[in-house]
Amino acid sequence: MLQGIRKSVKVALLCTLAVGTSLSLASGVKAQEVKTQPTSYQTVTKIEDWGPAITKIIVDLGRPIPAGSVAADTFVVHVQRSDSRLTDPFLEKGYRVIKKAYVADKNGNPANQTGQYAVLEMPIGPGATLGSPMNYDPASGFNAWNKSDYTIIQQKDIVTPAGSVSGLVVNTFAGGATELVDDFGTGEATYDGVKLTYADYAPAQDNKKKPLIVWLHGAGEGGTDPTIAISGNKAVNFASEEIQSHFGGAYVLAPQTPTFWMDGLTGFGDGTSKYQEALMALIKDYAANHKDIDPDRILIGGDSNGGYMTMLMIRDYPEYFAAAFPTCEALLDSLISDNDIQRMKDLPIWFIAAKTDTVVPIDKYVVPTYNRLIRAGASDVHLSLFENVIDTSGLYKKSGRAPYEYDGHWSWIYVYNNEVAKELEGQHVTLMEWLASQSRTE
Repeated sequence: MLQGIRKSVKVALLCTLAVGTSLSLASGVKAQEVKTQPTSYQTVTKIEDWGPAITKIIVDLGRPIPAGSVAADTFVVHVQRSDSRLTDPFLEKGYRVIKKAYVADKNGNPANQTGQYAVLEMPIGPGATLGSPMNYDPASGFNAWNKSDYTIIQQKDIVTPAGSVSGLVVNTFAGGATELVDDFGTGEATYDGVKLTYADYAPAQDNKKKPLIVWLHGAGEGGTDPTIAISGNKAVNFASEEIQSHFGGAYVLAPQTPTFWMDGLTGFGDGTSKYQEALMALIKDYAANHKDIDPDRILIGGDSNGGYMTMLMIRDYPEYFAAAFPTCEALLDSLISDNDIQRMKDLPIWFIAAKTDTVVPIDKYVVPTYNRLIRAGASDVHLSLFENVIDTSGLYKKSGRAPYEYDGHWSWIYVYNNEVAKELEGQHVTLMEWLASQSRTE
């Protein structure tokens, strides 16, 4: 009997111990899972040679986590792109590759110990449209910002001292940053019923006179959102530290036409523009309203459609500008009179184009115009004629080791990267160095 009682007590104790252990384990599992505050994500966009690309996602995880606790395989990133201008807004969807992930602060800076954010860096490239926040609509002929809806899905637990974070699905957009573009302001002005929008950049004030760079966008960047005028291609780079350093700081004004600079008084590209007088008034007003702009150092350039307008401006107001840099300019040489050549020949001009340009063939546009200026006695007129337009960063390849080749019309890429240069008076001079040295007083 006593032996039976002892056996029953022993079994009871073992059962109690088992239940306690089970509860302890259950409570341990519970402790490993920690709650988070609401999550969200931000995008980081950079303007590349081919246009804008979303290069990073900054994910608010809802609670601090240790540095080193996320990796490239912690999350997957899905995106769907759409363009509200289209009858069928859907563009494409898919998963983006994560090449690097790290814990960061809210600005995306790597954390030393803990941070509440994870930065997910993704590869980009000229053919990788899934990462593009902009879309070109052939029907309208314009670029526009598209909608990119991201969903970030957690695949692996994030271990913290308080427990693990798991199962996050983040799809709340909390805004984004666009490098350099965010340093520009925007505005609009109306002259005799013609409204122009514009983006502008102001350098740091140092009580010194500054030059003004006027840049006229191409055909795809027209409309009423002036950020498109500096983002459709890399015009925003005029505000970069590298280019600004050549000028000791320069104002940048990027006017935007609601349609095309080439909309003429009698037809498209007829050698006139219905926006010319409004554009000149805008430039004059902008220079007058910024007292530290040097009126003797106003420089003008533009690409394609904007190169066309650049040619009209220096044809009709050659005395106003210190220098011009028309790029793949679209004013037919046959529309330029001998009197026009005489008006322009004393203005410093640097033409840029590529031999593979099929949009504005060089033998009908820039080459004959340049030759006529030289024959007329122009002493500071130059032409940089590239064989083609290729990636010079070394990051993108066409096939094997050959660099990626862009459309031959895109010679503006060399301008934005300050890769236009030649020997002048025994010195290697870049386009930006040449522009920085120009002044009407000289």
